[in-house]
Amino acid sequence: MPTVLNIPNAELDAVVEFDPVIIGKMSQSGPRYTSYPTADRFTAEFGYGNFLEALAALRMRGGRRPLSLYVHVPFCDTLCYYCACNKIITKDRSKAATYLSYLKQEIAMQARLFAGMNQIEQLHFGGGTPTYLSEKQMDELMTHLRQHFEFASDEDGEYSIEIDPRTVTRERVFSLRAQGFNRISLGVQDFDDAVQKAVNRIQPEAETVAIMQAARDAGFRSISIDLIYGLPKQNLETMTETLRKVIAASPDRIALYHYAHMPHLFKPQRRILDADMPDSSTKLAMLGLCIARLTAAGYVYIGMDHFAKPTDELAIAQRQGRLHRNFQGYSTRAESDLIACGVSAISSVGAVYSQNEKTLDAYYEKLDEGMLPIARGIKLDTDDVLRRIIIQMLMCNFELSISSIEQAHPVQFRSYFSTELEQLRTLAQDGLLIIEDDWLTVTPKGRLLIRNICMVFDRHLAQARALAAAAPDCVQPLRYSQTV
Repeated sequence: MPTVLNIPNAELDAVVEFDPVIIGKMSQSGPRYTSYPTADRFTAEFGYGNFLEALAALRMRGGRRPLSLYVHVPFCDTLCYYCACNKIITKDRSKAATYLSYLKQEIAMQARLFAGMNQIEQLHFGGGTPTYLSEKQMDELMTHLRQHFEFASDEDGEYSIEIDPRTVTRERVFSLRAQGFNRISLGVQDFDDAVQKAVNRIQPEAETVAIMQAARDAGFRSISIDLIYGLPKQNLETMTETLRKVIAASPDRIALYHYAHMPHLFKPQRRILDADMPDSSTKLAMLGLCIARLTAAGYVYIGMDHFAKPTDELAIAQRQGRLHRNFQGYSTRAESDLIACGVSAISSVGAVYSQNEKTLDAYYEKLDEGMLPIARGIKLDTDDVLRRIIIQMLMCNFELSISSIEQAHPVQFRSYFSTELEQLRTLAQDGLLIIEDDWLTVTPKGRLLIRNICMVFDRHLAQARALAAAAPDCVQPLRYSQTV
């Protein structure tokens, strides 16, 4: 029988229904939809000129716009075997100094382009490990950012940083708050000793909890932690104990990710023994356990892999219809364009996505030439924009008003999406959504499979799969994680 999990949130009156049979049947590889079109659709034909055209289109609209800013710091001291992020493992701190000089160059260039409409309401430092930078380097970088961009007040803005608890002290946490960060995200993954050893990330619980307490004492408004299920040596017993410790630590947000084991793509994962990996049924049971324990502890299921306390701004944004999804996951700033600085970082400005060069040498070379270090991207056509809106609504709100789409776009929904509606009817027969005259509503059973539902509207994915089926030996296989 399915397990029904009531989320304690009277305003949403929502439930998540965990049905292992339907999840096992429906789980497949698919995009996470931090963008649409997804990053694998970006091409090298898109360049600096395309980005400038998108910016010119923004200026023609006039007025000031709220902006989000992402800063990528790719360096780490040590290698975590599970990690598939773009990172550079080094203890040579001079590399960070060189990178910082080029990063400042890019920030200054972007600031000039956005002059007059550049109020930052959201800032996120990701990596790698942003706290790889020394306290002095972080001071210099934050001063540089504030010299070139106007920031909303601390009360109105969301300024977050990812940290590795093993790399900071209580004093450093207070320093980060003084430098302007008001939200903090900690990588935890798992508290079990054997699991930590298997992924080369030894991180004592007491050390993590002490850093969380330091963040509270320093006045951070929100503390988030990352967990992963499906790691080597994990089982229901170890996950139960990790969840007990996490709930006791009481973070404001929790991101629960499914570990995608793809050693053929990511060399560090080859150090993980296949014999240590939990099987599919165990991973599915761990997911069910996590949902049950976290919702019972009072966390709101935001969507996909995110949970938050009802009082957290993420949960409030969802209730108010302001939730958004971007390259950092779920976000509270739905109308913001995203400027991304640093190696491999992806910007979203108007109707374009642009990604920076992925290697330091290429990143430095472009900046030496006086150009933004854009390597590839995509310009959305009207169909892309329409489908992006639909996927955003489903991912964030679990429902879609057909009339609202028809009012905003020159389409007859049922005619334009006739093929998609046929596919949705199949999902509706499995109980994943309800199709009404004016609404598509994702059911409690369908919430965990929201990626599957959104994939129906992904024209690029359908075309890529058709091409791969027609010429399997000529087309590079699609690289996605499992949807659940």
